[in-house]
Amino acid sequence: MNDKVENSQPAQEPAKEQKISLYEKHRKIYVRAVSGWWATWRWVFVWGTQIIFYGLPWLQWNDRQAVLFHLVERKFYLFGLVLWPQDVFYLAVLLIISAYALFLFTAVAGRLFCGYACPQTVYTEIFMWIENKVEGDRSARMKLDKGPMDGRKLRLKATKHVLWLLFSLWTGFTLVGYFTPMEELVASVPTLDFGGWEIFWILFYGGFTYLMAGFMREQVCKYMCPYARFQSVMFDPDTLVITYDNERGEPRGARKKNVDTSALGDCVDCGICVQVCPTGIDIRNGLQYECIGCGACIDGCDEVMDKVGKPRGLIRYTSENAMAKKFDRTGLISHIIRPRIVLYTVILALICLASAWSIATRVPLRADVIRDRATLAREVEGGKIENVYTMKVMNVSETPRAYRISVSGIAGIELASETRVEAGPAENLEVTVNVRVPPEAVPQGSHPIYFDVVAEDDPKVAVHEKTTFLMP
Repeated sequence: MNDKVENSQPAQEPAKEQKISLYEKHRKIYVRAVSGWWATWRWVFVWGTQIIFYGLPWLQWNDRQAVLFHLVERKFYLFGLVLWPQDVFYLAVLLIISAYALFLFTAVAGRLFCGYACPQTVYTEIFMWIENKVEGDRSARMKLDKGPMDGRKLRLKATKHVLWLLFSLWTGFTLVGYFTPMEELVASVPTLDFGGWEIFWILFYGGFTYLMAGFMREQVCKYMCPYARFQSVMFDPDTLVITYDNERGEPRGARKKNVDTSALGDCVDCGICVQVCPTGIDIRNGLQYECIGCGACIDGCDEVMDKVGKPRGLIRYTSENAMAKKFDRTGLISHIIRPRIVLYTVILALICLASAWSIATRVPLRADVIRDRATLAREVEGGKIENVYTMKVMNVSETPRAYRISVSGIAGIELASETRVEAGPAENLEVTVNVRVPPEAVPQGSHPIYFDVVAEDDPKVAVHEKTTFLMP
């Protein structure tokens, strides 16, 4: 008897090696134009933000540029407000306000900033509008890209890129106009006599506008923007997001003549929601971090629902709780106003009010006093001891003013220099102040003294600065 048992199954072939790519190959997205309520609001924000950005550098205020961050003079002009380096506190407050506003808007309605006011979204929308006007609609652009490089294709592509480049350079030029007076920039255009840093920032910002809005587009939102990665921590079940009504739409399917479609949902599987999405996602697969909340899919789906005779809202702005519990409009709004939102709103309002009060009540005068370290102390006529100080008087108002300087803190102390100075609008004066003290007034060492600078036309405009007097 043969003890060897043969395996009746054939030997398995070795598994073939498979290569798995860690990076998704880029697929160009051809965005379909769409109209509707959300598209209208998107263009309202495009026009609004760009009118502000391109228009502010040209506005005049008190014979100067209304908004100017003059780095050379180290002054920030915001209409009637003049800010100095000492006012950097207000920049920190502005950043805090922006952060809390972002938290509030995100907690209420998701990525509203991304979908309507983010520069990446705004400039991409403008570039796509130019592309659509030059090359045609979605199908025309797809056909053009698949075709050979003939004369027509070369002409259209060249025209599009020239317009993109001109717009990008104008954008960079406008940005620099916030830091260099626009009149100086315009005067330098005929001769191209710009400064080195001005040329750099015009080309740098213009180049990035051309690259980000013309080529990278949705890749910035998907891979580069950190907001897309941490937005979920600010969402909760009552946050308004773009949502596909899966219960109403499924099972999806096309409507055909002489075919019973009663078992199908309202979604006709047309793919319009994917075609109009600037990031190329399918919202029917659920909320994804790539979704920027622009609402284009809502407009596209509503148009299709109108054509097939179904009610709008298959894709809509709603919350997870509202979708699951079928809230009506009243119930939806009542869940939006929740403790988290109230807390964010109260904190934001308090910071804004405190900032406005601080700006409204701030004294339009700054004074810095520095003792001359080259001449610490010296004896002058009458045996008095003299210290020399350098005082910087900054008139942060828009009107010329005269100021009186006085000193106190030691018996018999007096000023041996000019006690009256005049400063023009937003002018920074540097004056030398000589202070004398009788030798018997104080013992040897360092002693505190105080300078008072008071405006002649308004006693409330005054500063009280502390420094030291050195008695040898």
